[in-house]
Amino acid sequence: MKSAVETLEPTKVRLTVEVPYDELKPSIDHAYSHIAEQVNIPGFRKGKVPPRIIDQRVGRPAVMEHAVNEGLSGFYAEAVRENKLRPLGQPEVDVTKVPGLVAGDTDGDLVFTAEVEVRPEIEIPSLDGLSVTVDASEITDEDVQGRLDALRERFGTLVGVDRPAADKDFAVIDLVAKIDGEEVDTVSGVSYQIGSGNMLEGLDEALTGLSAGETTTFSTTLVGGEHAGEQAEVTVTASSVKERELPEADDDFAQMASEFDTVDELLADLREQATKVKGQNQAVQARDLLLEQLLEQIEIPVPAGAVEAEVHRHLESEGRLEDDTHRAEVTEQAQTALRNQILLDTLAENLEVKVNQGELVDYLVSASRQYGMDPNTFIQTIDQQGQIPAMVAEVARSKALAVALRHVAVVDPAGEAVDLSEYIGTDADDAADAAADAATAAAEGDEDATEATEAPAEGDEDATEATEAPAEDAKA
Repeated sequence: MKSAVETLEPTKVRLTVEVPYDELKPSIDHAYSHIAEQVNIPGFRKGKVPPRIIDQRVGRPAVMEHAVNEGLSGFYAEAVRENKLRPLGQPEVDVTKVPGLVAGDTDGDLVFTAEVEVRPEIEIPSLDGLSVTVDASEITDEDVQGRLDALRERFGTLVGVDRPAADKDFAVIDLVAKIDGEEVDTVSGVSYQIGSGNMLEGLDEALTGLSAGETTTFSTTLVGGEHAGEQAEVTVTASSVKERELPEADDDFAQMASEFDTVDELLADLREQATKVKGQNQAVQARDLLLEQLLEQIEIPVPAGAVEAEVHRHLESEGRLEDDTHRAEVTEQAQTALRNQILLDTLAENLEVKVNQGELVDYLVSASRQYGMDPNTFIQTIDQQGQIPAMVAEVARSKALAVALRHVAVVDPAGEAVDLSEYIGTDADDAADAAADAATAAAEGDEDATEATEAPAEGDEDATEATEAPAEDAKA
């Protein structure tokens, strides 16, 4: 098989493939076998119709069409591998020449072209000269106090108050929404924390200063139901107002809320937690800043067809194919996502990023939680759907940024170097993981080899039975 590539655009190529008749022959043979199973011809059992009869009754062109359709995907995939292309969508295939349309003719080649969008070639600058500045990692008393207060809130109790509602108070409320004087929605007995801002715009302001039993009205935009997005007059009544009383931060609280005996031990642990979270935040910030910096420095063409396909899939799933405003938003998101993917895939290749088994399993377990599925069931499902390679690619993209950060200067606002090795790993860690995976694979190979050497013993028994059977038949 011969193939050639013509670049049509930075993100699109035309692949011309020539397949000799001999390489197409297995597909032709299979086509005859498949057709023989499908047709009913008097005098022949299904599956036993000779090729010459199929040529007479069905036609040689139909056989060749069947063979080409069957073999095309394999020939295309082989050509893609040979030319090291990275398709980003389905190809548009045009078969220009089919050999053997006349029975007995074995001259000529199958020739087809395939136009497909591909990942563009981009040049990534040297990472050694790059630098990113992350927030300082210093932990303040306010950071620790904030964690302590959050813990105290978890063990707090709500107590009714005889005063106007204030920020952070809890109110049990009734809501009635009207549009042009007509009631369109109502809810009753809802508990709401003032200041949370997770219901209606303007609700926090309306409730502030309202005492139990009082009512007020405000204008807002509805966010749910069939009238979402419409302006409405909302009447809110506060049935009750409560505040949260927090327990004292003492040794008794420490023993109730944690495994520690004293509040000092609890505070030390909260400081350690805050330090770890700050470090994790620095690593995330560094990754985001590096990605942003690389995107600014590199011109990345985006395949229009791949973007349009993703936009169509997204809008169709939402039933909003005619929503032009939303289409523009989704298009921008798809372009950004694809641009990031192209950059990270290229970065992963340049850095020769390898995904070890532990990293893949961690990612799959985390993904299973997002879908609320049992990890084993989730992994089996995506394996059956052939999605494991896509998961590996996703892990590789994330790891590519971590590996890249090992080559980049990461500093705090004071210019001091920041050590992120705990979060982004080291080359030595990767080498150790690779060695562990190799050892595991070798051990599994040894087990398979052992089973293979034992298998002939079972085969010998079958062979003995087979050699004995004719003797029995002969006696009969």
